Amino acid sequence: MPHVLRIATLACAAALLAPAADNQLTPQEKSQGWRLLFNGKTYANFEDPTKKSPPSDAFTIEDGCIKSLPHAAITEDLFTKEKFRDFELEFDWKISPGGNSGVKYRIQDRIMLADEVKGQKFEDRVNASMKTRRKDRPAKGQEYVIGFEYQVLDNEKNPDARRGTSHQAGALYDMISPAKDATKPVGEFNHSRLVVKGDHVEHWLNGEKVVDGTLKDPSVAKGTAARWGTTSPVYDLLVNQPSKECQISIQNHDSNAWFKNIKIRPL
Repeated sequence: MPHVLRIATLACAAALLAPAADNQLTPQEKSQGWRLLFNGKTYANFEDPTKKSPPSDAFTIEDGCIKSLPHAAITEDLFTKEKFRDFELEFDWKISPGGNSGVKYRIQDRIMLADEVKGQKFEDRVNASMKTRRKDRPAKGQEYVIGFEYQVLDNEKNPDARRGTSHQAGALYDMISPAKDATKPVGEFNHSRLVVKGDHVEHWLNGEKVVDGTLKDPSVAKGTAARWGTTSPVYDLLVNQPSKECQISIQNHDSNAWFKNIKIRPL
């Protein structure tokens, strides 16, 4: 092979293997069926929070990231427009000191909660809101999302981490603990990968498989029952999972959290 042609061939091969810039796909990823969910500039593949009435102040786009914001008038997630069944999802995230967020999948329902009653347990408020659903979008309130969560957390400073390992970063929240703490220091970006195929799920964190389980695992029913009881409609939705094609959401948990390089490959 002529020297010039060899150099050109090697350069093309290197370009194919090189990592993409933020919020872009490599030619190899495109050929493998990956799709960008976030281009670093717009909410094109999400329910645009700025177009809701009243507009949402739970998220913004900053420095090529989707950023969740604390003290939102309505605490709510950012949802994909499209629904997915089996998929592989990758995203990069960082969390503020003491922060809490997550990515929810196989979402079974979402409910705008009724006004808070003094002394009422949160779970009772959700159950009551499901029984009598409000039809308005209040100026201040909370939308609750019933689904499974890839936990995003500051394991060192957030008190939720001390409630058990099933509440720590990378966990299938409240159900399956991560095999290890694979997080990077707070303020650095972590790389996550989520695989959902049938009832089988994998949570990866910074190249480590931290959860390898099934949504039919007894711990799913056990964790759900411990919080909600077995007569709550939430228990039925999470244990029986009637919906298979579902939205995916980025959670606002009253913390600053940043997400970028969000891409999906349907399986």
